[in-house]
Amino acid sequence: MTTPPPPPPPGYGPPPPGYGPPDGALAGELASWGLRVQSALVDWFVPFLVAGIVYRVNTVLGFLVYLAALAWALYNAHLQGTTGQSTGKKMAGTRLIHQQTGQPIGGGAGIGRAFVHILDGIPCYLGYLWPLWDAKKQTFADKIMSTVVVKA
Repeated sequence: MTTPPPPPPPGYGPPPPGYGPPDGALAGELASWGLRVQSALVDWFVPFLVAGIVYRVNTVLGFLVYLAALAWALYNAHLQGTTGQSTGKKMAGTRLIHQQTGQPIGGGAGIGRAFVHILDGIPCYLGYLWPLWDAKKQTFADKIMSTVVVKA
């Protein structure tokens, strides 16, 4: 007769019942399109707009500001993957989560999701407008990465 293997150490394995959203339900109210735009302004549009203006005034300095804007955008993508909130999402009061687990998706997946947003712009930027009529208020990138943006 063999003895069963010992249980895993605490913190490993599936969470006990009652933790996380039940049966893959969303953990919170879905964020509106307006709140999503507000966070995107802080995380993406304003830094690159400033870089574009500086570039028109001074090419070398503008190039450096473009690099800083890119670093800012990648930092925010990593931040929202690890904590669920980028700087813009924190200001807008929203959070990025995995739609099944209700947890942040991880830093690498956060950066990957930022690159997947390229697909949102391919069909005339339709993917960015998709949350206006989608039941889960997801962009194409959200659908591919299985993420949702909820109110924090």
